[in-house]
Amino acid sequence: MLARHDLVWLTAQGWRQVRAGMAPEAEQELITALDAWRGAGWPAVVRRAEADPAPEEVAIGFALPPRPGDGRKVRIGSRVDVAEIVRHTPALPLAGALGAVPDGWRTALAALSREAADAGLDLAVYGSVALAAITGQRYVTPASDIDLLLRPLDREQLAAGLALVARHAALLPLDGEVVFPDGRAVAWKELRMVLDTTPGTRVLAKSLERVALAVPDDLLATLEDAPCLS
Repeated sequence: MLARHDLVWLTAQGWRQVRAGMAPEAEQELITALDAWRGAGWPAVVRRAEADPAPEEVAIGFALPPRPGDGRKVRIGSRVDVAEIVRHTPALPLAGALGAVPDGWRTALAALSREAADAGLDLAVYGSVALAAITGQRYVTPASDIDLLLRPLDREQLAAGLALVARHAALLPLDGEVVFPDGRAVAWKELRMVLDTTPGTRVLAKSLERVALAVPDDLLATLEDAPCLS
């Protein structure tokens, strides 16, 4: 089953579908960049579809490296048939991205990765840091965030993961989401604030199919039984 931020590699037909889906007036620069992406063997990223996709389709995206002149980030969205995915993996584990961050972040981020592993927590990374690690291109700047995915299995892991990430956010520009077992994801900062202050407040939850407000208790109910956060 595919999820947001998964990495997918396409067949030749899948790439033809990507090209066919581009606007006729697409800049030649974008077409060239996309061809170079394919030639390098880099993956696309699964994203939420803007409208209801056909059952056999999945929405994907390509975030091109910032342009050298103006730093503009260009994103290309597309859809392909699921059958044209030849390989897919979950989002990149945090430990696999340590070499892609600036020296000033590396020690602190390695400590976060190590502590998460020691606690049995599943931490992955997406966004600029993940793309830099995958492609070797210059995505990360001093203004970049480190976008994390925390995927807890139970309430104890959720509490431990939120506490761990919040503590390390004092030293690192951490952002990202908590992904619940049913695939819905909530910004970890928003979720932590709501659970600490007003647990009944609804939060913005994203899934592969939609974005909707959700009651935290409904999200917590998807976790395995463990000691209650309260």
